[in-house]
Amino acid sequence: MHIDLSAKRVIVTGASRGIGRAVATAFAREGVRLAICSRSADTLEAVAEDLRALGAAEVIAVPLDVRDTAAVRAFTAQVAEAWGGVDVLVNNAGQGKGGSLETLEPEDILDHADNIQVAHFRFVQAVVPHMRKQKWGRIININALAGALPTPDGIPSVTNRAAGIALSKLLGQQLAKDNILVNSLNMGWIDTGQWDRHYKEMPSTISREEFLEMVVKIVPLGRFGRPEEVAHVCLFLASDLASFLSAASIDVSGGLQGAIAYYPTLKREMQDLGRAREAALAAE
Repeated sequence: MHIDLSAKRVIVTGASRGIGRAVATAFAREGVRLAICSRSADTLEAVAEDLRALGAAEVIAVPLDVRDTAAVRAFTAQVAEAWGGVDVLVNNAGQGKGGSLETLEPEDILDHADNIQVAHFRFVQAVVPHMRKQKWGRIININALAGALPTPDGIPSVTNRAAGIALSKLLGQQLAKDNILVNSLNMGWIDTGQWDRHYKEMPSTISREEFLEMVVKIVPLGRFGRPEEVAHVCLFLASDLASFLSAASIDVSGGLQGAIAYYPTLKREMQDLGRAREAALAAE
């Protein structure tokens, strides 16, 4: 069965790296007209050139902060005017944020929300009028498994991703009558730069290899997911093959479910092991 998306007009946010870039790459190979944005102005045009070389029919690339409502509306209007509408939106921008009752200020949670579910709302609000005109649209919101299955750590990520999933379900019901289908993809352990950041929280006596082995220990498939594996699901959801799928919450997690709650414990145990190693070395 062949997925033909070549006539589609697609927006991907946070497209300069990681999952967003992989999603944009997959759509480019389908020959779509592709609009990308991110805050990384320095790399965005280089990414756009790569996407053109991969087969995108046209590429619009605009540096953009998804917290800026006026900028989001202007970008969407630019795309719709240039191409006569918008068919697909992939809300990918945003990343995780840790923190506890002891370390967070309320404003930290609000700021993170502005980058996640509120940013999703901004873009949906901007594209829906164009999708309604054509009675066809696909909206894919990239969220996190921790929002569907809360972990006992990382208050901003857990609560704001949960809100993002709830927003997707609500919109998937509300907009279905207009043939605008909205679904949430909830990321498990995907091999992106975030794991480099997590590893930096480890004592120097913990090797990167044993850290990563600990991370995937709770994944039934026994490995990280690849960004292109997320992109493949996006292609399906953007196609007519997914014509009866809306308000769905889909875990892209290699089978990882409730065991995600054990990850903070495993992480702390490894940090303790690293500190014990440091103490032993200092005592020699």
